[in-house]
Amino acid sequence: MLVPPAKAGSFRARFTSGERLLGTFIKTPTGHATEILGHAGFDFMVIDEEHAPFDRQTIDQVLLAARASNIAGIVRVAEPTPSNILSVLDCGATGVLVPHVASAEIARRIASAARYSGGNRGFSNSPRAGGYGARSMAAHIELSDAETTVIAMIEDVEALDAIDDILATEGVDGIFIGRGDLAVALGAENANAPEVMKAVEHITAAARAAGKPICVMVGAAGEAGKYLPLGATSFIVSSDQGLMRRAGLEAVKAFAELKSLAAQD
Repeated sequence: MLVPPAKAGSFRARFTSGERLLGTFIKTPTGHATEILGHAGFDFMVIDEEHAPFDRQTIDQVLLAARASNIAGIVRVAEPTPSNILSVLDCGATGVLVPHVASAEIARRIASAARYSGGNRGFSNSPRAGGYGARSMAAHIELSDAETTVIAMIEDVEALDAIDDILATEGVDGIFIGRGDLAVALGAENANAPEVMKAVEHITAAARAAGKPICVMVGAAGEAGKYLPLGATSFIVSSDQGLMRRAGLEAVKAFAELKSLAAQD
């Protein structure tokens, strides 16, 4: 019997139960960063097909690395189309993060595309998701529907009025608040502007009322503290590139200080 990696197989249950989870974006189209971050203890990573140079082949490779290093692999799809959602799920994605879910109709379409029973996901148990044919049709349908996680990105002004209906959509497991896009849409100076935070409070209040988990992106652990009282339980911290840049800057600074001390001797 095929047994999925622990964090991948349990991610939906952990996410929907409100367990505190830590993830990061993957921007570099290789499996190395995913392996490193998985072994470091991150709970999940998000392959950024929307804003990084990923195609189906590289997504497939990175999802293989995710399985090898016991980290749940989510894909932020470039387009919320059934074919795009199907392709990443067939490659073995634990779930999808879907941008610009601004209405209940969009929410219904993406939820349907990700599910077999009650949905319209195209069936095949021959890719990685089905164990290359090792799972029967019934077993693959049951396992996929139980574990596939659908997260809607709330980042449009239109979504603010539709948030209750989006959250009530069957098959949408939770939301991610896209503060950057909200800031642009609202004409705000930055993602922490008062008008953005007012929108965030509106969204989180609706999610708490609906009993749906909330994921937000933060720069560091300290920033997460202000979202915990709003109900956020899952946090995306930076990206592989951001983490590498931060570590690089710290190394350069440390050696600059060392050089300065040596010059004083």
